[in-house]
Amino acid sequence: MSKALLLEAHLKRLRMPTVASLYLNLAREAETNNETYESYLLALLDAEVQQRDINVQKARMKRAKFPTAKTLEEFDFSALPEINSSRFLTLAHNSYIEKKENILLIGPCGVGKTHLAIGLGIAACRARKKVRFITTPALVNELVEARENHKLSRVEASFAKLDLLILDEFGFVPFPKDGAELLFHLIASKYERGSIILTSNLEFSKWTDVMGDQALAGAFVDRLTHHAHIIQITGDSYRFKNSLQTKKKSKKKS
Repeated sequence: MSKALLLEAHLKRLRMPTVASLYLNLAREAETNNETYESYLLALLDAEVQQRDINVQKARMKRAKFPTAKTLEEFDFSALPEINSSRFLTLAHNSYIEKKENILLIGPCGVGKTHLAIGLGIAACRARKKVRFITTPALVNELVEARENHKLSRVEASFAKLDLLILDEFGFVPFPKDGAELLFHLIASKYERGSIILTSNLEFSKWTDVMGDQALAGAFVDRLTHHAHIIQITGDSYRFKNSLQTKKKSKKKS
């Protein structure tokens, strides 16, 4: 077997596809630039490590199940001056996850709560955190179905492993009694063990309408708000403003 084939076989066995695809080109560049063996080897390994980091981020993004990839960098904070942009950029450093703290984004429809939640989730994925995005009604349905199929403990265990659980759209529909209880149990189990980002269009006083029981709603709020960043978002619809700006840009181009 030739040296080239043997080298490629070794790299395949060691699972270093980036090195396998680059070693010849980088070798020629190193020879042309009169680089040392150490520099050549470092360039190869740097490329492999960088690609592995990218692959890890892609895998975590896929497992997070974001409905769309909206980053904080893409959020137009100028459209909603009521939002403290520096606060979100600080949160994107993920120290709240290390401290097992929660983030509650409260405000009317269309002000960018979901975009901000996804943006923070993507920042967490970049930091190799285990993240999952799901609407709260979908989570309740998943928990109820899991219990009916005798798979509740397995589903709860999968959520327990998360560093960050993002619950979107809390408050749009009331939950059945058993669904509300299952949701509370999940939130209670993650209390001080992992972080939660929750978005809601309802002020806390109206959460009883969703949970169906005042005592349960109170305990639910208590678990979520302890060690939490509570961010009230007001103002006109971010979605509407963003749509107008997009139309203006397309008209200028045409």
